[in-house]
Amino acid sequence: MTSTWPAEKRVAKNWPAAKLAAKLLAWYDAERRDLPWRAPPGQRMAPYPVWLSEIMLQQTTVATVAPYFEEFLRRWPELGDLAAAPLDDVLHAWQGLGYYARARNMLRCAQEVVEQHGGVFPEEEAALLRLPGIGPYTAAAIAAIAFDRPATILDGNVERVIARLRFVEMPLPAAKPELHGLASEITPIKRPGDYAQAIMDLGATICTPRKPACARCPWQGACLAYAAGAGETLPRRMPKPERPLRHGIAFWAARGDGQILLRRRPEKGLLGGLMEVPTSEWRDTPWQSNSARRQAPGKTRWRALPGVVSHGFTHFRLEITVFTGKLDGRAGVDGVWCPPARFADHALSTLSKKIIRHAISGS
Repeated sequence: MTSTWPAEKRVAKNWPAAKLAAKLLAWYDAERRDLPWRAPPGQRMAPYPVWLSEIMLQQTTVATVAPYFEEFLRRWPELGDLAAAPLDDVLHAWQGLGYYARARNMLRCAQEVVEQHGGVFPEEEAALLRLPGIGPYTAAAIAAIAFDRPATILDGNVERVIARLRFVEMPLPAAKPELHGLASEITPIKRPGDYAQAIMDLGATICTPRKPACARCPWQGACLAYAAGAGETLPRRMPKPERPLRHGIAFWAARGDGQILLRRRPEKGLLGGLMEVPTSEWRDTPWQSNSARRQAPGKTRWRALPGVVSHGFTHFRLEITVFTGKLDGRAGVDGVWCPPARFADHALSTLSKKIIRHAISGS
């Protein structure tokens, strides 16, 4: 970590929690980011857009989320509008955000709030946690930002800020309970919603993973990592295990008029509810030609295209071999026939789009 202060002057003071909160809120009042889901100063955002933005922001950047958030509010301006939307429409609008289980749980959550809570989000963290797709961080964020309750948020940005402020050397994820406890000590009773957004902004714009802007940090004088000149070394993380490789087959089935067979994936599991080029199960060992053909959606002369489609998921890597063949459109098949020009009408994952590009270029 570079610093404009000489090492001998980097001395951290043990500021009380009230001073830490006050310093951060004063900084936030002057430096707060202008975000589509953020209310003007002195106002509180309604629970629906707070919840919508927090679901979208899980494992996704602010820059990516902003246009999706605005489009969702344009199409479904109220929670009841979203609750009544078909899953296909929601998945289609979600394309590009990834982690599609979030979209399915989001729709289920909207429906549950409408059916069981009269369309009004509960204010308590415990009640929010019982809703589909809402975990501890999201529950705390909604409680704090929408209802101004003193709930302690702990996302990646906050973990980094607190680990550096208090010099927590225990690696993540084991350090999460300690970091949450330390963060909760600072969470103020007054303006907890603004404080939650302030500490997220601090991590996103000042206390960044690399080259933190310590000279501009409102907590510089209390930061133990800054005093030690060790900010960029924290938080520490356990080494990630190498992701295993799995293998699958995709079947590019064309009928005489050029339409291609698509089918819907089961709602549960990865990419659940999305349309796809029919695909085999994904397994740890490569497929042999005979066993692969038994996974096909129909009988024909299947031909394997050269190369593979590679895709990465959080916990494993996937390689897909694409087989092409012609099927009689009159035979009963599981799926729908679709001309390539109308693929955009369907909710397709990034993996499916890769398979489609590979099949078109190789056919």
